[in-house]
Amino acid sequence: MSFKDTVTNYFKGLQDQICFALEQEDGAGTFKEDLWSRPEGGGGRTRIIQEGAVIEKGGVNFSAVEGKLPDNIQKALGITSQYFFATGVSIVIHPNSPKVPIIHMNVRYFETKKSQESTTVETAWFGGGIDLTPHYIDKGQATWFHQQLKDACDAHDVQFYPKFKKWADDYFFIKHRNETRGIGGVFFDKLPAVDEHERTKTFDFVQAIGNAFAPIYTELMAQNKEKPFTDREQKWQYLRRGRYVEFNLVWDKGTKFGLDTNGRTESILMSLPKNASWEYNFQVEEGSPEAMTLKQLVKGIDWV
Repeated sequence: MSFKDTVTNYFKGLQDQICFALEQEDGAGTFKEDLWSRPEGGGGRTRIIQEGAVIEKGGVNFSAVEGKLPDNIQKALGITSQYFFATGVSIVIHPNSPKVPIIHMNVRYFETKKSQESTTVETAWFGGGIDLTPHYIDKGQATWFHQQLKDACDAHDVQFYPKFKKWADDYFFIKHRNETRGIGGVFFDKLPAVDEHERTKTFDFVQAIGNAFAPIYTELMAQNKEKPFTDREQKWQYLRRGRYVEFNLVWDKGTKFGLDTNGRTESILMSLPKNASWEYNFQVEEGSPEAMTLKQLVKGIDWV
């Protein structure tokens, strides 16, 4: 079995594992699967859960696509390879309650060759990460979340967490709002995977991050799903979802890559919430819970 097939099979299994765990914790919602194929090569399994007891809308997507690499992406990546293969799992969960945070994870593998017939992989890397977007920041839960990621990173390299935490702060930043999308997490890209030794080491790390998702988020669901909330808090939730939409459509590289490579639009945009709002020049009240959350949407907070 080729290395890309090994990675692909892991990602398929990860999708199955996470969907099962989320369904169990939600207790009412179930995932509906939509199989799709890409004319240029490959396809995927889009799984969407809607109107659950905890989850209003969520997606856990697997894809494995291949074909000619568009010229603009070759230029952006600084490579001359003509043929690419990319596989991964991408997740975004939007809960019903403003007391339950939004979460995102993506783990992916990418490789290129001169042509489809070539047996020589010229470039290959892993990327991914997890970030959390609470509508209201609970410091204790934020610390716990980051500690789980730090533990997963430290088991492989103690330099990973500080490096990838900063990378997440920088990446999940809404520049036109001058605020972070949430409390960050870890983010990494282009971790080398051509050499057999380095790709094995990196793949082990990527699996650790992928396997951490379900235990982390189901715990946060369990801790927060029964908490009552007001209309005011739900209004704030919808405004924060609006910020989430802005980041994904304006700044997210994964969205741009998917659209540029003629990916399936419905699957790419599954990250958008069912309901969101924008209010002109909305101002929070000084000293309010909303104001306290905004003050913590900045880079560089040491949560652990």
